[in-house]
Order: sequence, then C-alpha cells, then structure tokens
Amino acid sequence: MKQRQLGANGPLVSAIGLGCLSFGGIFGATNPAESFAALDAAWEAGITFYDTANIYGSGISETILGEWLADRGHAAIVATKVGIVTTPPRGFNNSEAYIRAELEASLKRLKTDHVALYYIHRRQQDIPVEDVAGFMGRLIDEGKIGGYGLSEVAPHTIRRAHAERPVRAVQNEYSLWTRLPDIGVIRACKDLGVAFVPFSPLARGMLTDAQPDPALMRDGDIRRSMPRFLQPNFSANCAAIDPFRAYAAAKGVTTAALALAWVLDQGDHLIPIPGTRTAGHLKDWLGADRLELTNADRAEIDHILPPGFAHGDRYDDAQNIGPERYA
Repeated sequence: MKQRQLGANGPLVSAIGLGCLSFGGIFGATNPAESFAALDAAWEAGITFYDTANIYGSGISETILGEWLADRGHAAIVATKVGIVTTPPRGFNNSEAYIRAELEASLKRLKTDHVALYYIHRRQQDIPVEDVAGFMGRLIDEGKIGGYGLSEVAPHTIRRAHAERPVRAVQNEYSLWTRLPDIGVIRACKDLGVAFVPFSPLARGMLTDAQPDPALMRDGDIRRSMPRFLQPNFSANCAAIDPFRAYAAAKGVTTAALALAWVLDQGDHLIPIPGTRTAGHLKDWLGADRLELTNADRAEIDHILPPGFAHGDRYDDAQNIGPERYA
C-alpha cells in the first residue's frame, strides 16, 4: 500500500488506516478470533495505521488491539483518544489530570508505554485550547506520546493550538456526503503541515455495494437516531447514491473503493480511516490507494454527488453536542 506522512514531523503510515471503533461492539457482537482475523487481513494488505479510543466499547477496542499487537509483534502506528466522558451526564473533560489518567489506562490496555498519536476526542470549551496543547506537549516531552491531535474542531481551533504546540493530526468526519471540512479545516491542515484524518469516509456504510438497512440495526447502533438514516431521508439518500454505485460498477471497482479514492484525491495530507470488524468487508475497499481519478471522473462524481446532496443532518441534537460549529 502507498504511504503518507502523519503530519510534518510524523512517521510514514499507510495511505489508508483502519478505524477500530467496531471492535468495541457498537455495530454488533464481536469476538477476539473475528477481530484478530480482520486485523490480520488489514496488516497483510499493508495497513500500518490503527485508530482507536478509550471509550470504544469502554476499552474493549483498545484491549483487542493491544492483545493483537502483542501476539503478532507488529510495529504498528497507533492513535487513541481522550476527552469524552460517557458516564451520565455525558460530557467532556480536557483537564491535564484526566488526560494523564486516561492515557495511563489506554497504554495499559494497548500493552505499550507509548502511542504515536493521542487525540483530544472533543474539546471542553471552558478550557483554552492553548492550555490543552500545553498539557499534550508535556506528554510529548515525557516520551509517552509521539504527537497530539484534535477531533471535530474548527479551523480557528487548529491554528490556536498549533501556535502553542504543533498539532500532528486533525480527525473530523469527511466523505462525499459530509463535506464541512472543505470549508477551512482541510486547508488549515495543509497550510500548517498537519495530517487530516477523515473518519467515516464511507458514510457509515452508505458508500458501499451493500447499503445498511436501518430496520436491521441493533439497539445501541448510533445510526438509528441519525437523521440521514431516518425516513424519508434514508430513501432519498439511497436514491441519490445509486447512480454513484452504478458509476463505480461501470469502472470495474467497488463503491467503497471509489469513495475512498475520492477522499484520497482531495490532498496528499489526507489519511482516511474506514472501519470494519470483518476481513470480508475490508476487501471491498482495498486497492483504493492505487486508483487514479481523471478529470472526467472528478467531474462526473461531482455531478452525481454534489456538495450538500445528503438529506438530513449527520447527527441528531444530542450527538451534535461536542463537534465545533463554524459555518
């Protein structure tokens, strides 16, 4: 697989990483054997960049990833996150004491003493981001993390934090159906030499050959309350995406591979992290890093799925608490 640099002074990683949210069980039951098989398939495909968080399955995702890395002995590049408090009432904590305590717990689950990238999962707005950058900088100086990142933030936040201590990566949702980062975030990252890491680059399963069926989603699946997966929005979104699926098929590639190729085409500092818990699904988008889009492809994709085509907001009101709004 092709490689890209994880920030101006960061390591080289696979151009496509693996999001490990689903290993925590959010989209259905998982087991170590199935998870290890998916991780093995990712590694064999050349994926060296793995993204998790302390809250994914209340530590299960980190534990699975840590056990797999310890068992296989792979020198993977690992990113994890801190900042969301899931115990009621749900909120955010960016204090230095909380960040340090959660990092120690994450490192224990990951069976390591260092991670390459540590994100603030969501900002706590009453703590200046410059202070948070300072907290993370001390962890870098102590050798516990290689660099720090921010998630779901606005361009001005990136610039303020970077002025205090250089940011290694920014992770926001980004795909053909979620285009807000086009308004400033991708450019800010490019200007500053920061990697931009799109999560949900396959639109939470919608930009695949087999679209998800909300009626079959289990209790606890976060998509069940997302406006884009509720009627009449869901049917409208399926109809909008069908021509894109047909275009991918005519080119002899999967819908997922073409959607990822489009994300990669937006800049050489983008490193998308699609997620899956099965080796079979992973095969649907392997090879996307080798797809070269022509100007004709770009024009046709823009015609089929123009910015703002999606019906409904990406989050419901409760889920929208945390991501920074700037446009």
